[in-house]
Amino acid sequence: MRILLFCVLLMSAQFVIGQIASKPIMEFAGYQQSSEVLIDVRTPVEFEEGAIEGAINIDWFFPDFNQQVQSIDKNKTIYVYCKKGGRSLKAQARLEELGFKNVINLEGGYDAYLQEE
Repeated sequence: MRILLFCVLLMSAQFVIGQIASKPIMEFAGYQQSSEVLIDVRTPVEFEEGAIEGAINIDWFFPDFNQQVQSIDKNKTIYVYCKKGGRSLKAQARLEELGFKNVINLEGGYDAYLQEE
């Protein structure tokens, strides 16, 4: 019985996690600048070493992260990425808390993106 309960709970957790809007960064084929925004949440030093074309750099670690994103239209689709995916997942959650409607985390981060080039 406990095993059955554990399996049901595990499946429920996967369903909730599955609702997080994300896609592998390897499937990212660019974006429409008029209706979408690409945010690189790595540090400025990481960003200067290379970034996806058209990305804007808003460092997740900056104390004023919330203020920096306020100028972005909350109705646009927002793509976020970092080096491997951890910071961008946190940034995605924060952006959603701030009222952004469609935030997509690019899984795998810039390291995975470089491997596809």
